[in-house]
Amino acid sequence: MNYAVKKGKTEIITEDREISLKEQAGIVEFDNRVSAGKLTTRAESIEPLSLHFAYVGVAIGIGYLILEALILLENLTWGPSTGVYVLEFIPLFPFAMFGGILLQIFLDRFDIYRTLDRDLIVRIQGLSLDVLIVSAIATLSLTIIGENLIPFLSLAAIGIIWNLVALIYLTPLMIPTYWFERGAGNFGQSMGMTATGILLMKLADPKNETPALEGFGYKQLLFEPIVGGGIFTAASVPLIFQFGPVVVLIFCFIMLIIWLIIGIFSFRKK
Repeated sequence: MNYAVKKGKTEIITEDREISLKEQAGIVEFDNRVSAGKLTTRAESIEPLSLHFAYVGVAIGIGYLILEALILLENLTWGPSTGVYVLEFIPLFPFAMFGGILLQIFLDRFDIYRTLDRDLIVRIQGLSLDVLIVSAIATLSLTIIGENLIPFLSLAAIGIIWNLVALIYLTPLMIPTYWFERGAGNFGQSMGMTATGILLMKLADPKNETPALEGFGYKQLLFEPIVGGGIFTAASVPLIFQFGPVVVLIFCFIMLIIWLIIGIFSFRKK
């Protein structure tokens, strides 16, 4: 981020912008503080925050039912005949996203009182991300990393170099406008955590003056169910076990070339 600011690659944050001590500490000025959300229901009936947590639970529940239905379908159809079981390894998260979409469609059509408040959901989202980050760090197995230190360091080094090359050289070719603000989110996510990507976008564009955060959110609808901890992410180990690492490597390389061509020659024009 500092490199991009000094080299003039950012359009919102510039080198001459002074950051106050309160901003550095993450404190919002008293006069600039805003409400965390609207109370859409009376507390004596149901606490609004409880209602919104319930909405999140319903979305997760819908996703769980979809996943279980697909696992049952796999066990009754191609699973026993081919011996390849993939769906049982897929995490719940991408299907919870689909559950959220279905819930939103339902509420838009039938919730005449508009009891769902976006700002409250965003606060729950922020809490969930904090819990996610802490849990991810706390559950890392240092023993496994120690036993496979050389492969781990090799993958880490190659991954970091590739992500930096993609951010600095490929992003301007694919996304000519606000390329750093938009690319920073994908860079952070590619380094391992969606939360890191969101954090970098907030640093580069604190007031959401660019289309970076909105574009990142729309991209997630296609990205997350497939490779962002989704179907292919979960299926990668079973596929490597079934077909070998070389076959999966060739497939991934071909997909990389296809998306590079689409990104440089198609999306760049838009």
